Amino acid sequence: MTAAVDLYPTRRQDQPRWHERIDPISYRRHDREAPLTAQQIDQFERDGFLLLPNAFSAEEVAVFRREVERLRSDKGILASDAAIREPDSGALRSLFAIHQSSELFARVAADERIAAKIQHLLDGDLYVHQSRLNLKPGFKGKEFYWHSDFETWHAEDGLPRMRTISCSILLTDNSPCNGPLLLVPGSHRYFISCVGETPDEHYRRSLRKQELGVPDDASLADMVSEGGITAATGQAGSVVLFDCNTLHGSNSNITPDPRSNLFYVYNHVDNLPVEPFGADTPRPAFVAERGPVTPLRIASQRYQ
Repeated sequence: MTAAVDLYPTRRQDQPRWHERIDPISYRRHDREAPLTAQQIDQFERDGFLLLPNAFSAEEVAVFRREVERLRSDKGILASDAAIREPDSGALRSLFAIHQSSELFARVAADERIAAKIQHLLDGDLYVHQSRLNLKPGFKGKEFYWHSDFETWHAEDGLPRMRTISCSILLTDNSPCNGPLLLVPGSHRYFISCVGETPDEHYRRSLRKQELGVPDDASLADMVSEGGITAATGQAGSVVLFDCNTLHGSNSNITPDPRSNLFYVYNHVDNLPVEPFGADTPRPAFVAERGPVTPLRIASQRYQ
């Protein structure tokens, strides 16, 4: 079997390097059937992310939150490897593969309000590469350090190309104070290779606190100097779509107000993972679907 060409080398050198993006950002532009406006597509192309206010109603968010509480009380799920704990407090930080453990969240993954928009941007059939519930409880929710998701997915999962978009559905109001998603506009146009070899089973540590596979300080400073930082604030039910290579992170939450979201990663079916480009073995399937895959059946959904 011929090894895949590594277009975005990382974790194999002793100095960070910048690489201009080779892949398109929007694979399909605006047309009459587009579920996004021309302005929205241009904004996604320019910034690497797009905020969609109030995509889901307050009543639908209430349904999602009840399902979250059901999952959080399921001892079998909480005892699985898919349940990631905070490094210090032991509180639940993330719960992976929610589209597999929850029929409701499987339906949400195929909801046309989000999946059809991403299908247009990626121009073709999709599957869920990763899904998870992110929790940042009041007072104790820890930060997620700056990173490009694609760097990890490329290095540790073997995702070959940038044909992947993430979706964050806000389950709580995200204010400037309770640790909202922070993004660097325009950062998706460059790939920053990271320094340091990937240890065996690195995911067990990185999902709790990522220290490897993060950009160097100088590169981060240059990116922020160029593009600034945008906080993705909004009411519960809002949605953030962002490119797989957009630099993002979030601060810890020392307010009384929790911050939680549903997180889906949509990948084009022609961009299935190969052997990892920066690790000896791939991460497990609950973190990164490796296939074979069935394209999502995108449809109108309502929740009661």
